[in-house]
Amino acid sequence: MSDLISGNPFKLGFGLMRLPKLADGTSIDIPQVCEMADRFIRAGGTYFDTAYVYDGGRSEAAFKAAVADRYPRSAYTIATKLFASPNVVSSEAEAKQEFYTSLERTGAGYIDFYLLHAIQRSNVDKYDQYGLWDFVKELKARGLIRHWGFSFHADPMLLEELLNKHPDAEFVQLQINYADWDNPGVASRVNWEICRAYGKPVVIMEPVKGGVLADPIPTVRELFDREGSGRSYASWAVRYVAGLSNIMAILSGMSDISQMEDNLRTMREPPLTEAEYELIRQAQEALNADKSIPCTACHYCTDGCPMGIPIPEIFNVVNRRKGSPEFRTLREYSIVTQDKGRAGQCVACGQCESVCPQHLPIIKLLAECRETLEK
Repeated sequence: MSDLISGNPFKLGFGLMRLPKLADGTSIDIPQVCEMADRFIRAGGTYFDTAYVYDGGRSEAAFKAAVADRYPRSAYTIATKLFASPNVVSSEAEAKQEFYTSLERTGAGYIDFYLLHAIQRSNVDKYDQYGLWDFVKELKARGLIRHWGFSFHADPMLLEELLNKHPDAEFVQLQINYADWDNPGVASRVNWEICRAYGKPVVIMEPVKGGVLADPIPTVRELFDREGSGRSYASWAVRYVAGLSNIMAILSGMSDISQMEDNLRTMREPPLTEAEYELIRQAQEALNADKSIPCTACHYCTDGCPMGIPIPEIFNVVNRRKGSPEFRTLREYSIVTQDKGRAGQCVACGQCESVCPQHLPIIKLLAECRETLEK
């Protein structure tokens, strides 16, 4: 077992992306964050997660006020991230400066876990162009960071490519939750399996899919309500990922004390029983059955598509929206169409409709998908 896993028996991580706000809607409620941090640390938590871009830098500053200024350095570990997206930085110097700004904002003295942030097909070239893989190694050699890795939002092929190119990456942060376990637009299961095969510990982000599983669709709520334990919907999602192996931390972006207490109760729960796993399997089926486009993914339509459009995968992205923020839906669409045709490239040849067992109006549906997904 990796030291990064065995050295952190308490797996809940305090995500600092969605901190409580004051009445002005902008300022962070520092007293409440202090109370949340106190309860977290008293329960055995140590892993705090933020990023240079979270809340315009206010997240890192809130960490300093609530934790770094109030606790000895041995009481916590801090993870933060460098984001090289073109809409954030425009040069190598700006990208590298993010680290030094984060170091100052957090007041931590050094960073325990430093990540190259939100790597996907659309930005991965910037991390190469700016020499950021070598930069994090230099920071580690200088003692400014303890461990480095990357957070990832792309397809399994790119993940394997990165792990082969950068075998000294120490961990990977992945979006994993029961809704996305077999979602090709996220590939939670496949990406987790790749990390396990490469011996890379995983930090889980989005265990409740950005809040979608904390307030799921009615059919899923009814399943859990009938079970009768009174557990929160979010707790079912967190317990599901807590049962996975090779997990270094499970991040939860908590916005108030009640969410902190719910997560702390959840982490004290025993592992899921087989009956409880079956309930989650039923919840997955309910999510998958909620289809606005009744595609069965037989792929007859794709065999002769002259534009190579992954039609079932595009329909799957639309069907899985279910309250997800738009940026997540667009990201999933980008993943499934990577190196393939997009909905807007349909030439209306009709080949797909002639072989569809469901007799779907695929040309019309692709046009609608284009309007929704190609903005």
